[in-house]
Amino acid sequence: MPSLRTALLQSSGRPGAVAENLKALDEAAARAADAGARLLVAPELFLTGYAIGDAVPELAEPAEGPGSAAIAEIAVRHGLAVLYGYPERDGERIFNASQLIGADGVRLANYRKTHLFGCFEQEWFTPGEQTVVQADLDGLRIGLLICYDVEFPENVRAHALAGTDLLLVPTAQMHPFQFVAESVVPVRAFESQMYVAYVNRTGPEGEFEFVGLSCLAGPDGVVRTRAGRGEELVIGEVDPEFLAASRAANPYLADRRPGLYGSLA
Repeated sequence: MPSLRTALLQSSGRPGAVAENLKALDEAAARAADAGARLLVAPELFLTGYAIGDAVPELAEPAEGPGSAAIAEIAVRHGLAVLYGYPERDGERIFNASQLIGADGVRLANYRKTHLFGCFEQEWFTPGEQTVVQADLDGLRIGLLICYDVEFPENVRAHALAGTDLLLVPTAQMHPFQFVAESVVPVRAFESQMYVAYVNRTGPEGEFEFVGLSCLAGPDGVVRTRAGRGEELVIGEVDPEFLAASRAANPYLADRRPGLYGSLA
């Protein structure tokens, strides 16, 4: 099975300006496709911006809303799948969500962030209730989490047990927690034997300062590609053959003793 070339878009776009963010995503998709990527991953709440305060209700939209339709057109035009973050409206509730759209424009998966970070998120969003959301893409099982979710090892292990090969984590990682991008994410990839694409916002935005450092980490804990602190598109390979060999050599999942872990729940 060939590798899945994956592009990570590290950008904050323009908060509150959906049309401009769609344009930025379209331009990134063109560059990613030219580089041979089959998947483009954008950051948390990329469609609208993160620090949009009381504009959240106004900019939130259903999973099948106009933003989804516009991104489906981008995916089809450039021939690659796109994962993006957005505020999802479902009746009176709003979720911090991410959605994966295939290269044919079909919506493949939608995930609602289960662990909300800080006062801003807890004020405006309802936590999701489904830990493992997956889709199949180019022969790989793709899993979705968002930012703070990946800092809970239980979440990532649940994905490992469900067969996730590549975990996509759009994020809004802020100062002073850059150690998560630098250290925690590669460890998560190693201990649960999967690839993890962690894709961050960058620079100041409202009261926040996002640290960049997006990365694609492999099941050996080695980072395949890493962005710096600014706007950047980086590309890495998700190699199914290497993943299979790593899982065969690493006994973590096989050596688990679930009967001892009851107290964790």
